[in-house]
Amino acid sequence: MATWTTAARIAAAGVELDGDLSLPDNAGGLVLFAHGSGSSRQSPRNRAVAEALNRRGLATLLVDLLTSDEGEADARTRRLRFDIGLLADRLVGIIDWLRGRPGTETLPIGLFGASTGAAAALVAAAARPGAVRAVVSRGGRPDLAGPALAEVTAPTLLIVGERDAEVRELNEQARNFLRAPTELRIIPTATHLFEEPGTLEQVAEQAGRWFGDILLRPRRASATGAQR
Repeated sequence: MATWTTAARIAAAGVELDGDLSLPDNAGGLVLFAHGSGSSRQSPRNRAVAEALNRRGLATLLVDLLTSDEGEADARTRRLRFDIGLLADRLVGIIDWLRGRPGTETLPIGLFGASTGAAAALVAAAARPGAVRAVVSRGGRPDLAGPALAEVTAPTLLIVGERDAEVRELNEQARNFLRAPTELRIIPTATHLFEEPGTLEQVAEQAGRWFGDILLRPRRASATGAQR
């Protein structure tokens, strides 16, 4: 399956953001990545997950949620990475951009959030329930989504490392506020960044199954019906 990657300049929430859009042939869904805690679209961990999703027939969009100037400021102050409202507003703008772009306008959307980006993804999912069909959080801080947790309707998968005790507890607490179908899955031996051998591959497998089952379900159902 061939995948075509293009650079994208996206107008969202009053700023222009840089992204990398990867479209496999006949993509059946699209996953938008929400980075957090000082990361960017160049994150090797999220790129590895994105490539695994592409192999499953899912398009991906990795995008910097901060401008270059904001990124430099955040490296000094560490403030903007925790501005969940700002990050979520930009994700909503990107979702709207995808819905209006030829080639992606009809694709069901999933959100993959890491660290503070997971909170922004959940807030955006609550704001765009008709567009966002599924959410996955990797080592995320869903607790920072606050009251929006109860408004999320998209099925949500929380993935946490076994040895990331504090974040694991915060995810367990957040799960109690989520009313959407939610699962919490623990990756054995993994710490916060999933740097241990084989742990990131498990994240990619879990996320791929979650997004595949939800985003690709209509296509699979149609294909089954056609065979009959």
